Amino acid sequence: MGEACIVGWAHTPFGKLEEADAEALIGRVARAAIEDAGIAPAEIGAIFVGHFNGGFSKQDFPSSLVLQSLPELRFTPSTRVENACATGSAAVHGAREWLAAGRGRFALVVGAEKMTATPNAQIGDILLSASYRREEGDIPAGFAGVFGRIADLYFQRHGDQSDALAAIAAKNHRNGVANPYAQMRKDLGFAFCRAESEKNPYVARPLKRTDCSLVSDGAAALVLADEDTAQALDKAVKFRAAVQVNDFLPLSRRDPIAFEGAAEAWRRALAAAGLTLDDLAFVETHDCFTIAELIEYEAMGLVPAGQGARAALEGWTAKDGRLPVNPSGGLKAKGHPIGATGVSMHALAAMQLTGRAGDMQVNRSGIGGVFNMGGAAVANYVSLLEAVR
Repeated sequence: MGEACIVGWAHTPFGKLEEADAEALIGRVARAAIEDAGIAPAEIGAIFVGHFNGGFSKQDFPSSLVLQSLPELRFTPSTRVENACATGSAAVHGAREWLAAGRGRFALVVGAEKMTATPNAQIGDILLSASYRREEGDIPAGFAGVFGRIADLYFQRHGDQSDALAAIAAKNHRNGVANPYAQMRKDLGFAFCRAESEKNPYVARPLKRTDCSLVSDGAAALVLADEDTAQALDKAVKFRAAVQVNDFLPLSRRDPIAFEGAAEAWRRALAAAGLTLDDLAFVETHDCFTIAELIEYEAMGLVPAGQGARAALEGWTAKDGRLPVNPSGGLKAKGHPIGATGVSMHALAAMQLTGRAGDMQVNRSGIGGVFNMGGAAVANYVSLLEAVR
């Protein structure tokens, strides 16, 4: 049967959307992804729904909501998957494993989240559910406060990296202009991202508004098939590797600025695929905050520990750089509807690898990397993807 392949996808814009709830967002992408794969709904053998929720919706049993828009899938097994901000990738990897077990030929993955209908005061507390509440639940500014502490610790150890964080934000916003799905399609420029201002205040020092991903609604969906089945379809993107590594939840149990779980996931994935980082054409990485992307440069092995700023300031990760990182604009420009994020990252990577990324297209071919994490480098997922056709 070979390795699982992505053979179809669909993606809503991210942002403050008209859809009333996650059910409507799921309906918007589920059938579209199946149609994009060129198959009939009845051929889907299993459904995996990525939905974080955590308090964004009272409807906390979403697995069968796909059937509302696709009644042809009645009686098809459907499972809700959740792993904090890596929920989408957890659903993707679950579908891949279902196919690897020989359970069927096609699986549907849907990730969705409706966040903007929730009052701002509640959003920060809901997102703290992805931290260790016993020790971290009272951190001011919610999850931004968690990463503000990480940034502060990084600055204490390696010096003030505000220039590098602004460079990352500016790069991702520049890239996001070309992404038709992005919530913010505006090139903000380095100077705006670097300076504190009325429009760019501190959220959790040393992080400013431009260092933080956006509160978003959105959904994305994929159809996965076994490799033999994928050979007969219009397009196919194969998993060269798919690795999950979990670390301790409390920051107190580990070095908060090392992202050791992320580094281990990258090591295992590259080893499993027989690749090095130099073999990759681009990476979509989890920039929930700019400090996260900076540390992820180190975790993936692009630079040694403490030298992430070099990659940002010397243009290594620009769209035309040594290793383009987040040519989509990343979570920073695209938005971060929690349950949809990992599915979106895989869909955008598949678009790149099949030459269907439009103005986002990187002028390099080869293998794409996806890194999606839940919490502060707690649930770490790496996928290495390659176009079969």
